[in-house]
Amino acid sequence: MTLRRHAESTHRGDYLNWCKREGFISMLPKCSRERRLKAVEKAQAEQTQVDSHFGPAPPKVEKQAPYSDELFNEAAIQWLIETDQPVQAFEHPAFKRMINIAAQATRDVKFLD
Repeated sequence: MTLRRHAESTHRGDYLNWCKREGFISMLPKCSRERRLKAVEKAQAEQTQVDSHFGPAPPKVEKQAPYSDELFNEAAIQWLIETDQPVQAFEHPAFKRMINIAAQATRDVKFLD
């Protein structure tokens, strides 16, 4: 009979009280067996695919609708109203130049912050 089996059969209560008081993990055979079984059950309950190795995907960037004259006019009118511009702003040469330059862009147009 090993020392652990002797401790389990003869001094189980005292040993478990000591373990609890000292913050020690019980090494008695039955306690060890229970821990191993719980670990196996936990491992079987977890997903076994590689998903657990990857973090959450970054949020998707909302795609803009493709260009249409109607959508452009709607955005221009919204800009006109929100920035309190006069209607004549659309006819100003600097505004027309800005729109023509932006229309030739091959990537996003970025404004100064």
